[in-house]
Order: sequence, then C-alpha cells, then structure tokens
Amino acid sequence: MAAQEAREARQGPQARQTPQARRDVSAWHPTVPGVVEVFHAHFTEYAYPMHVHDAWTLLIVDDGAVRYDLDRHEHGTPHDTVSLLPPHVPHNGSPVTPDGFRKRVLYLDGSRLGDDLIGPAVDAPDLRDPLLRRRVGQLHTALTRPGDELEAESRLTLVGERLRTHLRPGRPGGGPRRDPVLARRLRELLDERVVEGLALAEAARLVQAHPAHLVRAFSSAYGIAPHQYLNARRVDRARRLLLADRGPADVAALTGFHDQAHLTRHFKKLVGVTPGRYRTSSRK
Repeated sequence: MAAQEAREARQGPQARQTPQARRDVSAWHPTVPGVVEVFHAHFTEYAYPMHVHDAWTLLIVDDGAVRYDLDRHEHGTPHDTVSLLPPHVPHNGSPVTPDGFRKRVLYLDGSRLGDDLIGPAVDAPDLRDPLLRRRVGQLHTALTRPGDELEAESRLTLVGERLRTHLRPGRPGGGPRRDPVLARRLRELLDERVVEGLALAEAARLVQAHPAHLVRAFSSAYGIAPHQYLNARRVDRARRLLLADRGPADVAALTGFHDQAHLTRHFKKLVGVTPGRYRTSSRK
C-alpha cells in the first residue's frame, strides 16, 4: 500500500484511481393518479444535456449533489433540498463530485401542480424544507410497495399542498383543521370497503371534499391517517382468519392485501409477529 501511494504521489493526481462509472436506474409507472413516472438513479460520470419534460420534475438527492442550469441560472441540489423543475423549461444536470449522485425523482402531471406555478418554480426551484424533504422520501417508499396506493396517494396530496404553499407564499397554509363530520364519513366509507379498498380521489369525490382537507380531517379526528386505519381493519380480519386455520396466502386475498408479502409487512408491524407464526401460536 505504501509503495502504491508513493507511486501515485510521483505520478500526480491524474494517476489516482477514480470510481468506476455507474449508470444504475430503476423506473416504473405506478397506479397513483398524478404520477407519470418514478425514476431512481445512481450516476457517477453521466451529464444530462439541455432538455425539457412535459411533466413536473420533483427531485431529491440522497448522496452527492447535482448541478444544473434552469432558465440560464445555475442551481444545485444538496441532500437536504427538494428541487421542483417545471415542465417545458430547459434544464441540464451533472454530478458535482467524482462519486456522482443518487437521486429519486417523481414526474407529476398537471393535475397536481398547475401551469400558473411554472413562473414561481423557475424563480425558486430549490426548496430547503426538512418536512417536505421527509414527506417526499416517505412518498417514494410508499410507491415502491404494491398495495400501498392509498398511502402513496395521501402522501402525494400533502406533498402537493406544501409545494403550492412554497410557490404561493401569500396564501394561507394547510394547518390542522378539525372536521369530525367529514372524518366520520370517510371512516364509514373505509369500513364499507375494507377488502376492496378505496382510492383517495374517489373518497374525496364521494364526500365532496378536497383530498388534502380530507386526509387532515381524518388524521386530526382519529390520530392516524386513512391508510393506517384501513390496514388496521384488514389486519384485524386477518387475525380472525388465521386463528380459524386459514393459510397466510388465502388470508391476504380475503382481507384486501396485495399479496402475502404485503400482509406480512403490515401484520408484523401491528402484531409483532408474522402471520405464519401467529397462526401456529393458536395450536399450543
């Protein structure tokens, strides 16, 4: 090791090893209204040329940093920043350090953010907001898990609301608002559709309320989000079926979970053990 370091010192910095170029990507189109695409990537040497999108680009960087030009102004995305790049406005992007960057991106259609916000987003695309950053990360996590579409839709609604608050600073914020009657109506809808589930957009349409207000009203009234309530109801049903000696795969289908893995994740979170172990415990 010492000989190698001495050799590199004599030859200069250009002889030192550089990280192997990486272009690892994962992309998919989730079944969540408003999300055109989810894109996760790890790049070391790749640089985007100037280009445009027809959707909003909501970007967080987990490692490293990205430098980009938007509307002839230079910007950067450290790990604590949420960047929102508007549609139809040219931009590029390149890594700041030799180690490159890891990023997670959501492409959102105009149903979440309107064209009237393009100008404010061009003026201030990089948002330093720890709560927003955390919520975007939670949204990405929900989008990677089949069966958690209600959670993803709820989180996306709150993310969109907070983005609009940043871009329209003169408008009132979205603090907690109590509405017990509305919360009860949503709870009744969820109780009626424990197995088949309920999309947030459909629920908002049925009770004639804005999705963000609906989520806030429910959470304020019951102390948990709508998706948490629905999963808890499903787990309760699963417990009864497991004690009746039904297999976990059958139970997942009978209680509205996407598959056995989806059941196991939420069951273990709420009960502390896997469905299989819970089932066998009843025979002791």
